[in-house]
Amino acid sequence: MTMLGEIDEAGAAGALDETSPTPLYLQLQHLIESAVGAGKLKSDEALPSERDLARQLGISRVTVRKALAGLVEKGILVQRWGSGTFIAPAMHVEQALSRLSSFTEDMKARGLVPAAVVLERSLGPSSPDESMALGLSPGQPVSRLQRLRLAGGIAMAIEHAVVPTRFLPDPDLVDGSLYAALEARGHIPRRALQRLHAVLLSPEQTKLLNVPPASPALYIERRSFLENGEAIEFTCSYYRGDAYDFVAELSLGEHER
Repeated sequence: MTMLGEIDEAGAAGALDETSPTPLYLQLQHLIESAVGAGKLKSDEALPSERDLARQLGISRVTVRKALAGLVEKGILVQRWGSGTFIAPAMHVEQALSRLSSFTEDMKARGLVPAAVVLERSLGPSSPDESMALGLSPGQPVSRLQRLRLAGGIAMAIEHAVVPTRFLPDPDLVDGSLYAALEARGHIPRRALQRLHAVLLSPEQTKLLNVPPASPALYIERRSFLENGEAIEFTCSYYRGDAYDFVAELSLGEHER
């Protein structure tokens, strides 16, 4: 882990000035931002713990915590579940719109380790919107699964999936990939329709994704179908706007040439 006191090229040892009218937490934020800008702290590099930073710099842990929280809001730092605080990665993913695949498959194909934090699992009657999307009679039972999707420990998307219980009788059956769970029961999605548009994330969503307030995102609705045309999945997802590009390949039709 980089010691902040070794970053300052001017030899000031990253010292904070308690006599300055600028609050100490803002001085620490500036020190870290300058180190990132100068390339002394690299993308995805871990910072020392709050306790170690406070000891190195001779300030309170409350001051350190406030400084780091501000940098997380700016998107300069990310805090990973159970791992600590890191310099935000310069992660950018291109996702083809021409291929039906799961988040797990996409991330593995890029050499990233996929993971999911379950936010909510439930069983219940379908809502009017869910019934319409899935071609169900009003109130038919569905399994619901809301998850935070991660790649390499970085929060990438918030995903809310709905599946009729005849295909997925219990959301607890999903341990990793939803599509893998469906395939294990003999139900394989063969095609999908997707609708995309830009949105601003809510305060709760920005906290989950570790991005600055009111960050842009791509909202995607996906309806997946079996070989016989029966709808099997309705998923609404919020993808980080700073980490995703969705790419579509287009070709000129024969009759237009």
